[in-house]
Amino acid sequence: MLERIKEYLRSAKGREHVEKAKTMARDPHNQRKLREMVDRWRARKTTH
Repeated sequence: MLERIKEYLRSAKGREHVEKAKTMARDPHNQRKLREMVDRWRARKTTH
């Protein structure tokens, strides 16, 4: 399974998706949404 993932990441389409993910990760709006999601997840985890 890991070998197939590595092959995909080495492919042109895989590299394209990695670059798109990096671009999205640098977006302040997406960073804020991710922090909010993690905060909600942590809050829910501590109450259970």
